[in-house]
Amino acid sequence: MSTTTTTTPATAPAVPAVEDHQHPTSPPQAHFTDPALSIQNQHPRISPHYSAATHAAYNPAALAIGMGPDDKHALPQLSREHSRDVEKHAGAGGVGEKGEDAVEAGKSVDSTGDEDASGDRKPGKTGVYYRKYKPFVHLFIFALFTGWWIASLVLHRNDKNWIVPFLFWLMITLRIITLWVPARHVLRPAKFLWSRTATPLVAAIPPKFRIAAGAALVISVFLLGSFVSPESLNNTRDNRAISLFGLLVFIGVLALTSRNRRKIKWHTVLVGMLMQFIIALFVLRTTAGFDIFTFVSELARSLLGFAGDGTAFLTSPAVAKLPYFLIGVLPAIIFFVALVQLLYYWGILQWFIGKFAVFFFWSMQVSGAEAVVAAASPFIGQGESAMLIRPFVAHLTQAELHQIMTSGFATIAGSVLVAYIGMNVNPQALISSCVMSIPASLAVSKLRYPETEESLTAGKVVIPEDDEQTAANSLHAFANGAWLGLKIAGMILSTLLCILALLGLANGLLTWWGRYLNINDPPLTVELIVGYICYPISFLLGVSREGGDIYKVAQLIGTKLIANEFVAYTRLQTEPDFQTLSDRSRLIAVYALCGFANIGSLGTQIGVLSQIAPSRAGDVSRLALSALIAGAISTFTSASVAGLVVTNQRQFTAPSTGS
Repeated sequence: MSTTTTTTPATAPAVPAVEDHQHPTSPPQAHFTDPALSIQNQHPRISPHYSAATHAAYNPAALAIGMGPDDKHALPQLSREHSRDVEKHAGAGGVGEKGEDAVEAGKSVDSTGDEDASGDRKPGKTGVYYRKYKPFVHLFIFALFTGWWIASLVLHRNDKNWIVPFLFWLMITLRIITLWVPARHVLRPAKFLWSRTATPLVAAIPPKFRIAAGAALVISVFLLGSFVSPESLNNTRDNRAISLFGLLVFIGVLALTSRNRRKIKWHTVLVGMLMQFIIALFVLRTTAGFDIFTFVSELARSLLGFAGDGTAFLTSPAVAKLPYFLIGVLPAIIFFVALVQLLYYWGILQWFIGKFAVFFFWSMQVSGAEAVVAAASPFIGQGESAMLIRPFVAHLTQAELHQIMTSGFATIAGSVLVAYIGMNVNPQALISSCVMSIPASLAVSKLRYPETEESLTAGKVVIPEDDEQTAANSLHAFANGAWLGLKIAGMILSTLLCILALLGLANGLLTWWGRYLNINDPPLTVELIVGYICYPISFLLGVSREGGDIYKVAQLIGTKLIANEFVAYTRLQTEPDFQTLSDRSRLIAVYALCGFANIGSLGTQIGVLSQIAPSRAGDVSRLALSALIAGAISTFTSASVAGLVVTNQRQFTAPSTGS
């Protein structure tokens, strides 16, 4: 790239050109709290991860210098839990010898706090009382859950109804312990075991053979897990072999079309595929996994009942029981989004996503930004997950941008997950597919678009605070969530109405045109065309070859890619032609449709990321189609893995199918 693309004229001295872009009221650079984000540690002015088109309209001097803390494009401020790490490295980074700036960056957020003159949030009465009596609060919570578990153990000692209280007690106890004892001490036994088993084993293998050994291990796990179990119904070993072949074809296509095959990080790919397979084994083969995901799905189903109470109040109990999408599904979406916003305000959602992100960051060796978005996408959706790392988006490498969009396309949001459960789509398959999509999207994206640059978040996981969206209190957060849920429900309603009407128009025109070509039985429709186009994909997934299932599932896949998964799931659950699908074909179809990879979502991704970081709009638009294809293939790999490991597929058949 030529140096003539800089915004400073060639004849002008460098220093005055930079000063021209400074604002007269700009604060000193002390607000760059993290040394990694300081301007002297950034990429050079002509950054290798910007395209020529983007660089032509990009002014690095204006971005890097003269940004106040109120600038929405300013580099990120670290949240409170990361200020300790920043303080430790502040002396080396030039921020301040004792890390005063790092401490200032970590604003304390309390549920009822106010802001003082400096902009920092002061603890409210609730926060003051909690800090004063924190040991007693934790002791009360521990005693409450311990009593619940003991009571359930006494009352249900002859059945398994004490397991759920025990799991809650275990999670609460571990969390309270880690609030008083550093997590490294709690995890010390696991670290000791790991250092005595896995670490020596890996060290014994010469470095040049480690990838080959890892690949052999993954292949062995796939073969043993897929073909050792006995055959059942139409889940024959022949069908499993086709699913395995399809998985290899998807991986091979990604590798052959990779942007830079020499830069593929095979550790990330192998670990991602292995984790996807293990999750599928746990859910589809073990009783414990099935029971856990059944419990989670029942919790999600209960949300529909709670939303129904509000619908019954606004209308009548009789109307609330009507099996209409408008009445049974959309109110649940509104309530779920409001609840998510409340959990986000309390910090529970960020904590949960952060733990997920740290695990994938450690195990798959991806950047912190990628880990956060991948972990968040199944819970809060494609646009909202990118908002979690909004301050970093302008500084992401192109591979990271590709990964962020791939994660959004590879899964569905929690709000629409509730909607599909309300439509009687199999809940265990939906939830497990969302979890499987996290490692799958990371592996697929790194195959299609490997990292070739230096990432800003390669060494840590950071979820910056979002001061612009902070609510005044819990009620304000819940009200904001209700309004956001109403907008999401309205968008879903209007999108479905328009897409179905557009499909009807297209089918009418195609049928009219096909009549003159004697294409009458079946009539020429969009579904007929996309069914034949997607027939190879359906076959490679391992769909049952009996009863025309391959063509029917291909129609659903084509509908999902052209319209959206809402329309495809509606057809799967309501149209008579799809009620004759075998249990295996139906389960594979549920996995294959569980993703946002469609043409409509393409515009959503481009719009959200371009709004967050206008300077990267060109890169986002150029990478979007590749990420869409990668996201769709990621979903297909989950469907192939499900076809490999499922044995008792009848238990995963949705109630509406009549099995």
